[in-house]
Amino acid sequence: MSNSNEMIKVAYNALNEKKAFDIKILDIKEISSVADYFIIADGTNKNQVQAMCDCVQEAMAKSNFQTKSIEGYSEGGWILLDYYDIIVHIFSDEARHFYNIERIWSDGKIVDINNVS
Repeated sequence: MSNSNEMIKVAYNALNEKKAFDIKILDIKEISSVADYFIIADGTNKNQVQAMCDCVQEAMAKSNFQTKSIEGYSEGGWILLDYYDIIVHIFSDEARHFYNIERIWSDGKIVDINNVS
């Protein structure tokens, strides 16, 4: 299993544990040098969004994946966690609809978590 795939599974499971809504995985490696994958999810409010972030950080650290940077935690509307190969975007429901990141990155390929090996 590649590091990217392992990171995807760890982050996805952490988001799922905190009841994240509409978790999407986008393969962007063909269209961007920023990262290989985006994971996008949303929560209902600032507290849930921050709890999702905390859970991802904890799970990734336990799996020995280092965070490059974290942005937006204190605001809680859009938190970005950069793990080099993957970037996790955690939105409030309102912010996700406003920024519509899936449309912006629509050239990326949607990945089913069940197909991540």
